[in-house]
Amino acid sequence: MGSTKRKEEAKEAKEEKQEKQEKPAKEKHIEKKKEMKAIVRVINTDIDGDMPLIRALRGIKGISHAFANAVCITSGYNPKAKLGSLKEPDIVKVEDIIKNPAKFGIPSWLVNRRKDLESGTDIHLSGQDVDIGRRFDIQRLVDAKTYKGVRHMLGLPVRGQRTRSSFRKGRVVGVVRKSVRIVQQESKEEKK
Repeated sequence: MGSTKRKEEAKEAKEEKQEKQEKPAKEKHIEKKKEMKAIVRVINTDIDGDMPLIRALRGIKGISHAFANAVCITSGYNPKAKLGSLKEPDIVKVEDIIKNPAKFGIPSWLVNRRKDLESGTDIHLSGQDVDIGRRFDIQRLVDAKTYKGVRHMLGLPVRGQRTRSSFRKGRVVGVVRKSVRIVQQESKEEKK
């Protein structure tokens, strides 16, 4: 009989300890949620604050997984830390690393625009700059009337694909089946 009382007392003591431990843990969890931001703006892009830092950076246009990893290592932040938990100076530091990767020791082979034609330096484009840069590059090819520029201008494939059976959508197709041709002629006659 004495041993069962001891077992019951031990169970009650464990339950009390668990209740005490659970209450502070819940309070801490609530405090963390208050500190976290739901949406964080990084380089003119709204990103969910619940995402890990490395995955959130990949949500910005022009940033690959390797570059996001390099930014996390260079900044010294945990790649698995939530983006919403970072403070404003930390976000500014991450933005600065993304805009000037060479300044922080990120190798040039990770940037997406090496030996820029205008400046001759290695730069990294991100956000809307990627679209603008691509548009200017294509316009430069069109203005120079290079082969690629002409293909872009005509809306044809640029990289040497065959066009006999592919890329026929949205264009006038030279071959029309007889049944389709008859229906088209009938509709024209009805309109007249």
